[in-house]
Amino acid sequence: MPVTRLHVSPDEIRHAFSAAMSDMYRKEVPAYGTLMELVSEVNAETLAANPEFQERLDETDSLARISEERHGAIRLGTAAELAMMRRIFAVMGMYPVGYYDLSTAGVPVHSTAFRPVGEAALKRNPFRVFTSLLRLDLIANEMLRAEAEAVLAGRRIFTEGAIALAEKAEKDGGLGQGDADRFVSEVLETFRWHDRANVSAELYHRLHDAHRLIADVVSFKGPHINHLTPRTLDIDLVQARMPGHGIVPKAVVEGPPTHQCPILLRQTSFKALEEPVSFCAEDGSWQAGSHTARFGEIEQRGIALTPKGRALYDALLTDSRGIVRPAGDGSNAREYEAALAKAFERFPDNWEEIRAQELGYFSYSLTEKGRKAGNRTDDNLEQWIADGLVQFDPIVYEDFLPVSAAGIFQSNLGDDAQHEFAASPNQLHFEAELGTSVLNEFDHYAGIEQASIEACRRALNWTEAAE
Repeated sequence: MPVTRLHVSPDEIRHAFSAAMSDMYRKEVPAYGTLMELVSEVNAETLAANPEFQERLDETDSLARISEERHGAIRLGTAAELAMMRRIFAVMGMYPVGYYDLSTAGVPVHSTAFRPVGEAALKRNPFRVFTSLLRLDLIANEMLRAEAEAVLAGRRIFTEGAIALAEKAEKDGGLGQGDADRFVSEVLETFRWHDRANVSAELYHRLHDAHRLIADVVSFKGPHINHLTPRTLDIDLVQARMPGHGIVPKAVVEGPPTHQCPILLRQTSFKALEEPVSFCAEDGSWQAGSHTARFGEIEQRGIALTPKGRALYDALLTDSRGIVRPAGDGSNAREYEAALAKAFERFPDNWEEIRAQELGYFSYSLTEKGRKAGNRTDDNLEQWIADGLVQFDPIVYEDFLPVSAAGIFQSNLGDDAQHEFAASPNQLHFEAELGTSVLNEFDHYAGIEQASIEACRRALNWTEAAE
């Protein structure tokens, strides 16, 4: 059923929820507010130093969204939780894009990213939530696995109000303003921090010994948001300035090295907080303890790569890590960064060459000259570019990188030990539990690129008959 004028658009509900989530997290984790101020400062300086870059962002309607941009991350425990979360996010115009298997990097989850997918929706509010499902099948201890399953089976992470309003939105094709406001309030409860665990201290420690992330997922009432991530235009500058703001960054920025033409995604973060929690004792009393899960993260986004570009990226990353793998304590950070930079000398660092080698996706639009041009009788994109009629801009990568995500998880869980899990990516099983298929990111970006080319063709009034 389509959204009507009586309904609030999913984009507006997502915008309200993103703002509410940010306000809640700022109160729960004050260092997040400090991080936001630092990112705002760096972004303003970067734009002031590069007027041409600011002008292109403005012309492509990308400037306004940067200050609003956030992504968060949650970890779910059961297929039922994942399926309901999909329905919740759909009310906000957020859909599953991509499949990520993190077991190959020693983290017992597989994941997708819920996000808006249309150009207009992304410009209104590009809120994303990287959503992971715990792989209980990767817990080797059968008794521990059964205990974890029993705990997860007994919890309810959604309020009755959130479920009822999601069902109403599905039935009616949307929500009115009052219901939309209530929906945001009810769903926010799922992401709120709870300092009372669902398990005893003894079970928590056994889960923790299996993997810290398992303890985080199983032990609490709900999937508290474990970080919110603003987007910066210069992640290296943020990394350098974090200590001066009382924030200790992780030793290595995850993802590709610094480039003049940024590719994919770079991420850094500050160490997760050790927070007081209470565990339920056998006599019904509460036993004081602590838990480490929530942290702050920053990201810098670059161009979305084609399958060819992504294969080159993966190969270069593997090459660099074959020389030096980043140590969990950061002791070899400089050595790793040098190896990474050396390996990526093979990746072009100008937009013309990236496009010529078909390594990245671009959006095409008419220049001022092109808008004034008469009808063209040729259908040659390269000639239109050479004649100054058409220009191209990199399409922003809106998704995630599994190796980077695992690196952030491991660093901020304080887990220096290397866990080995039987890597067994199973997208079909994940999609069955999700209740739908995930969107293929490469197909999506290719579609955006092709649509921009078709728009140029129509604007230049090219037809086969004219040929």
